[in-house]
Amino acid sequence: MSLAFDYRGRDGAGKLVKGRVDAASEGAVVQRLRGMGVSPIAITEAKAGTGLQTEIKIPGFEKGVGLKDLAIMSRQASTMLSSGLSLLRALSILADQTENKKLKDILGKVRDEVEQGVSFSDAVGKHPVDFPPIMINMIRAGETGGFLDQAMDSIATNFEKEHKLRSTIKSAMTYPVVVLCMSLAAVVIMLVFIVPIFQKMFSSLGGELPLPTMVLVYASHAMVYVGPVLLVVVIVTWLWWRANKNTERVRAVIDPVKLKVPVFGQLNQKIVIARFSRNLSNMIGAGVPILQALQIAGEVSNNHVVEKALGRIAESVRKGESIAAPLAKETVFPAMVSQMIAVGEDAGSLEIMLQKIAEFYDNEVETTTDALTSLIEPLLIAFLGVVVGGMIVALYLPIFQITTLVK
Repeated sequence: MSLAFDYRGRDGAGKLVKGRVDAASEGAVVQRLRGMGVSPIAITEAKAGTGLQTEIKIPGFEKGVGLKDLAIMSRQASTMLSSGLSLLRALSILADQTENKKLKDILGKVRDEVEQGVSFSDAVGKHPVDFPPIMINMIRAGETGGFLDQAMDSIATNFEKEHKLRSTIKSAMTYPVVVLCMSLAAVVIMLVFIVPIFQKMFSSLGGELPLPTMVLVYASHAMVYVGPVLLVVVIVTWLWWRANKNTERVRAVIDPVKLKVPVFGQLNQKIVIARFSRNLSNMIGAGVPILQALQIAGEVSNNHVVEKALGRIAESVRKGESIAAPLAKETVFPAMVSQMIAVGEDAGSLEIMLQKIAEFYDNEVETTTDALTSLIEPLLIAFLGVVVGGMIVALYLPIFQITTLVK
């Protein structure tokens, strides 16, 4: 069990330094500080936070380890390893300076494992939830081949491009989602608070309300009972989705639909092809065996259809076939992809060709998201205008009859 220790010491230049490290004992702290080039002066066990300093953790809401955090960590590790620092010292520095609390704790545990003689890849492999399979296997390949710094650099580049791809999609969808939420909020507010006021005013004057206004009044009455039920259904559905979205049964149904949805289906296809090409290219470049690389590329593709297709391709490759031949039979991959891979295999430059495919589809995703945003924005504005404007017109229709009702 690791404990937290506060230390004070002097570095190689004689400068006073202090900080906090996690270790099994005070002796382990001394060894770690000496490995970092620090001569310890005082070491004390840190006391757990109390009162307002106590860290509050709410299950399901802790900050996880994101792609950006992993990319930064991998880039820093590559830089330190290529500069001649030992792996243990690099891990110690990373554990001390990483801002993400969860990643900081995990790196501390990985460092402890490495310090005890466990390989870096095995230590990282004990945290499969936070470190993707592609990262674990590329680290293992780098360790085996003696080029761990290059493997970490490839991991960093891969995660940086994946993060950029996700950011492009999120930024493109932010505006439509905000507008849609605003329109739904406006409809609910009008039905719950504004329509009843107008109804009381109209009923005191007598007369028959126009059909659009009657529909609005009925919807307002129903919202009082239906609204809470819908809210409960949405919450339960969201919780169920979080718990089951990664299960085999759900993915087998949802992922094929993602690729067939009008307009967005083509975008999803381009995303998974870009991800597959980039991951496979980086793993081949890092020295991961081709069968293992195909399996991992399928696992991290985030699509059940592609994962199963790559599984079938791996089986064909195991029997002695090339990658391009069985890949051409899978409808999820366009003909251009299989043809470029065939050229890459014939020329002995499969890694480079896969990278070119990834770059092409990255650009395609960016272009498609820009086009979709330009198309969705005016459609959502028109939708908002029709819905909210129609409700306002329905509310004000009876006002034109007020003069007649008063007489």
